[in-house]
Amino acid sequence: MSHAYGILAEYDTPAAAMAAAQRVRDAGYTRWDVHTPFPVHGMDAAMGMKNSPVGWFTFLGGLSGYTGGMVMIWYMNAYNYEIVVGGKPMFSGFYAFPVCYELTILLGAFGSIIGMLILNRLPRLHHPLLKNMRFATVTHDKFFVVIQCDDHKYNETQTRTLLQTGAKHIEMVEE
Repeated sequence: MSHAYGILAEYDTPAAAMAAAQRVRDAGYTRWDVHTPFPVHGMDAAMGMKNSPVGWFTFLGGLSGYTGGMVMIWYMNAYNYEIVVGGKPMFSGFYAFPVCYELTILLGAFGSIIGMLILNRLPRLHHPLLKNMRFATVTHDKFFVVIQCDDHKYNETQTRTLLQTGAKHIEMVEE
């Protein structure tokens, strides 16, 4: 037994898909997406998308890398294993900087990857759209708007009516 994933609307042109995206955004849907074979300029604004929060994951990863590097060098040199070399101080930010810099980049990159995986809910080993034969043309020349059934505003007849304008084909996608 399968249940519905969402409604798939197919459009022939980027302009028609963008107009549909604006209508869906204005209707207040939150669980929907637009799939195109190439980037469409202005689609982010038409969908009402904000900046991605992945940057915050990167910032927090980089900050923890820099702080962790400084604390590690301080602990090792000034507290745990004190060795005076040439009369230099036990801790100085100048000689600790290369390690902190590298840890900032490393943990910032890990933060970006982890943030992207979390926000995209990956890894997802199966997606219902991938078994839809009509959706396979998205990589060639078709444009699709998909509204998921678990959206709080979803009503099948109203959603179909909303997507009808300019759509070449509308169908229900099963889970």
